[in-house]
Amino acid sequence: MIKNKSLVYAALITVFILTCSCKQEKDSGWMPIFNGKDLKGWSPKFTGQEYGENYLNTFQAKDGRLIVSYDAYENFDNNFGHIFYQEKLSSYRLRLEYRFLGESVPGSPSWAFKNSGIKIQSPHPSELPLDQVFLTAVEAQILGGDDKTERFTGNVCTAGTHIVMNDSLITQHCTNSSYPAISDASWVKMEVEVHGSEKIIHKINGQVVMEYSKPQYDDTDEFARKLMENGRSRIISEGYIALQAEGHPIEFRNIELMKLDE
Repeated sequence: MIKNKSLVYAALITVFILTCSCKQEKDSGWMPIFNGKDLKGWSPKFTGQEYGENYLNTFQAKDGRLIVSYDAYENFDNNFGHIFYQEKLSSYRLRLEYRFLGESVPGSPSWAFKNSGIKIQSPHPSELPLDQVFLTAVEAQILGGDDKTERFTGNVCTAGTHIVMNDSLITQHCTNSSYPAISDASWVKMEVEVHGSEKIIHKINGQVVMEYSKPQYDDTDEFARKLMENGRSRIISEGYIALQAEGHPIEFRNIELMKLDE
């Protein structure tokens, strides 16, 4: 009996070790891409500003957080901003945590209340026209709740682009997930999984909330047409990650990337 118990304990210990090893191996592919101390590896672009100009110190790094701050603003004045990660990517997983704080800056559009997002497969910021307002790329939309209306987060929105969902071309600007937007200032986990142009998945707090494929340029959009005239394929299979600044303070942390070998 004692011998049998020893065998059982040994088997349990082996299973535990293997389980831990598998989990460790699974997580080992993740790497932080924001150091929490400065904006190294990230570059901003604002409407009306040259690429690399951090207008009114909107993007800040503090205590492990990448902050979108409007403390220096008197009025928003359509200064839409994005901050781009330095590396072009095709197949990857990106995960982060976000939370909305405070109030929208005066002059920001009403739809920008607790509104941000992750742009996927974007053109490089140096390619953008100086006065471009909306970035021509697919967006994993981030919304916060207002305790008044029904809002969702993890949605997909398109600017100058279309997507395919359930074998149908989707041309409407935004398609909602079914995950309710969080109203308080708690941290929300978000992940975007991108397989080139073949499949894109959005997750909120570990739950799949959106899946689509074949992001593609809309030839009725002026900038999208220019990209295609300059040799870009209609179907978008690679590009840059960008976090948005649309008029409401938001913070990001634990920004990590896993490259997929496909």
